[in-house]
Amino acid sequence: MNLRNLVWLVLGLMPGLVVAQTPAAQSTAGHRIAGRVKGLADTTVILAHYQYDATHYVPKDTARVDAAGNFVFQGKKPLPGGLYLVVMPKGQFFDLMVVEQQFSFETDTADSGRKNMKVTGSPENIAFYEYQHRLRDAFDGMRKLDKQPKSEAITQQLRALQKEAGQYRTDFLVKNDKLFTTKILRASADPEIPTPPKAANGRPDSIWQFNYYKNHYWDNFDFSDDRMLRTSMIQPKIDRYLKELTVQQVDSLTKEADFLVKKASANKDVKSYVIWYITSQYERPKVLGTDGLFVHMIEKYWLTKELPGIDSATLKSVSERVAVLKPLQVGKPLPLPAVGDTLARPINLVTATQGAAYTVFFFYAPHCGHCREAAPKLKAFADSPEGKGVKVVAIAIEDNVDDWKKFIREFKLTSWVNGYDHKQQIDFRRQYDVFTTPTIYVLDKNRAIIARALPVEQVADFLNFTRKQAAATAAPKSVGTAKAVAPKASGK
Repeated sequence: MNLRNLVWLVLGLMPGLVVAQTPAAQSTAGHRIAGRVKGLADTTVILAHYQYDATHYVPKDTARVDAAGNFVFQGKKPLPGGLYLVVMPKGQFFDLMVVEQQFSFETDTADSGRKNMKVTGSPENIAFYEYQHRLRDAFDGMRKLDKQPKSEAITQQLRALQKEAGQYRTDFLVKNDKLFTTKILRASADPEIPTPPKAANGRPDSIWQFNYYKNHYWDNFDFSDDRMLRTSMIQPKIDRYLKELTVQQVDSLTKEADFLVKKASANKDVKSYVIWYITSQYERPKVLGTDGLFVHMIEKYWLTKELPGIDSATLKSVSERVAVLKPLQVGKPLPLPAVGDTLARPINLVTATQGAAYTVFFFYAPHCGHCREAAPKLKAFADSPEGKGVKVVAIAIEDNVDDWKKFIREFKLTSWVNGYDHKQQIDFRRQYDVFTTPTIYVLDKNRAIIARALPVEQVADFLNFTRKQAAATAAPKSVGTAKAVAPKASGK
């Protein structure tokens, strides 16, 4: 971890934090930011701001540096407020807060920590750098003490520095209450959890602590302020709330997603971003069986046009995507395809899978390289003791009949139920979401989907996990069971 990231960690901010001002606060006189960087000469610098997260930025202006290191970013339009990067040659850069539109600064290429940064005409930047410098000093002191041999004296000094840094932060927030920097610092902090009640075992109640943390997670986040979109904070906060603090089941996720959209409803831009971002995360989610949230978001917010500005072509596309996914959600029975055997006789898949504790549907193409790698792995599992009670239904979706039969012989799959669409009537993409091969579904004894788009390497682990869950559910309540971790999908 480099020094800049360490500093951001101490500050409680993320690299790429974007702080922006509301339109009402922007000057109509355009922008003029004059800079001087000692040690820089006869080159070009770029002014850019981050967009939504720490991985995207948008260039907004360029300036030519003279022989003395002077340059000016200037334009007739105000810059959108935010935390900007002044990008110099060889990958060097430093941060500037653009809230005021007219100010100047001076720094040095040798001053990597910007301790000598001097700003005129920008209270936001003056406070921004004061905060960084003070906390950096405290961190440097703690780091030096941490490298020394442990002793009571060192421990006391560390505690004193930590207390001093905490008090400085508290005082800074009070003193600079009106700054957007302060709003960001407050929003980025975790909720302070009061002393929890005791659980039955006499220890602090961890469930109470978790619920308090989650219930107060958004206390200091102002959803009505669209400037929050131009920070690197909103995306990781949503991720943590939905992916770490919420049970990864569709019903729970749907409830929390609706809660976030409702909180964001005070500002149309924030609301639009929340809807868009949650939707984008759950079309092909990492946790199996949670793409029902994607269906919910599309139906409740996109197709009803609560998400504005979506063109008709996009609406048509997402509507078609929902039509494919909706009947294939975890918990729903898989529509059984009308396929035939090697003699072109119809296969009754209900009868063929009767009595199986689990059924694996393996949609593949005989000439697909990944399918040729996956088939032996699936066969090895099915033939092993772990595969007891598991029936495999393998359906070729492409290539001709001869290629299909050759594939069955080559990989010795005659113990499987092998099917082929002899009439070429099935649209496997639209009916079974087979956009890549192989695509694997796992069904329970009632032929309800319990996993979709599962990588072949995870079939054994998933079924072992599912069996343990079923056994734990069936066990007497007085018997303690270990908490299992939900399996994740690797994505197609």
